[in-house]
Amino acid sequence: MKPIFMVLMFVSAGLAGCLSSEESTSSQVEAIFDFDPDKNIRTDMEIQFDGGASLPANGGLTYKWDFDSDGAYDETGRTTTWSYSNAGTYDVKLTVSDGTDSSSQSRTLRVIDADAQEPLADAGSYSPNSDCDGDSVNSGQYYIVYICEMDKSTSSKSVLATTSVTLDASDSEACEDDDEPCDDYISEYSWDLDLNRDEDGDGDSENDADMSGETVEWKELEPGEYKIALTVTNGAGLSAKDQVIVYINYVGRWTEFSIGGNTSNNPVDIDFSFPVTQNLDSGNTIKRAAGELVYPKEDSDCTDVVPGDGNNCRAKIDLYGFNSTDEQAANTSATPVEQRSYGECDEDTDCVWLQFTGSYHFAESQWKDGEWTMTVRNEMVNDLEIESLTIRLLYK
Repeated sequence: MKPIFMVLMFVSAGLAGCLSSEESTSSQVEAIFDFDPDKNIRTDMEIQFDGGASLPANGGLTYKWDFDSDGAYDETGRTTTWSYSNAGTYDVKLTVSDGTDSSSQSRTLRVIDADAQEPLADAGSYSPNSDCDGDSVNSGQYYIVYICEMDKSTSSKSVLATTSVTLDASDSEACEDDDEPCDDYISEYSWDLDLNRDEDGDGDSENDADMSGETVEWKELEPGEYKIALTVTNGAGLSAKDQVIVYINYVGRWTEFSIGGNTSNNPVDIDFSFPVTQNLDSGNTIKRAAGELVYPKEDSDCTDVVPGDGNNCRAKIDLYGFNSTDEQAANTSATPVEQRSYGECDEDTDCVWLQFTGSYHFAESQWKDGEWTMTVRNEMVNDLEIESLTIRLLYK
């Protein structure tokens, strides 16, 4: 009988251990609550409190609320409401219990006088007088900046330039109503430069303080479209928000270079790379990218090397566009030489344009965004002169 008794003891001990583990897991208690509104709370305003995120979420908890830090419970229940008749800062405490264990969470809220004015946030705007070509630029409630590299060397065939933008919130006001007296001030300017990330974890992805100050310089911006937000807070503790878009356009031009001839039945290419962004989630979406090629119809030193078989001195150079995985998206080879007069083209030159649109060419269903290549291609046997190649990246 003794061996049997020992086996029963081991089995019983094993079962007891399993039951103890399950009870420990199920008895974990944590108080978690939210309240709404969570900012700009005024005296006598009804505030909704919700402890439904507390753990465990099996409905077996009791909820007790202390709204004035006096140690006494003012309300019970998973959800409740409360208001404060006096302005000030208050600590709210929720205690939950499953009958055995309990947990508490405290959060601080600020209550403002009912007649206090909210501030007026103004994120500002900027437009230059002219673009990279000297043409006038329309202004609006946005920032638009041009990166102009109008004399690039062929030793660098990539678009790498960045720029800075000065963000100016100086038109913001401490009180939004100009008709009412205001002795308040703006105590804080916060710039959120990425509206898709909630860096401070407060549930609002548009109020992070990526930069602070009435006027700030945002550096190292690549060509793109950037949606940002300004939050201003006045001395009363009330806040207001304003969104604005920053557009960075780019124009780069390479001038007076040549391309070798096709002497081995292989076309000669010169590749120029440029970045493109088409992100519908963030709103960073390019409108148009274009290559503009200008070259003489006939080089001054050209010799007709195939007499009687047409004039091989009539130049024809083309543009090809490739996406980040080297898939060809478009080219100009089908454009006849007599139709190469895009833009302000004089009679002695050909002007060839290759354009891509954000909504089609750079869409996820087509060739996508990323690092693209604009290729200048010569399939003729002659070395040819090129007057200019211009790449435009237009987000506005």
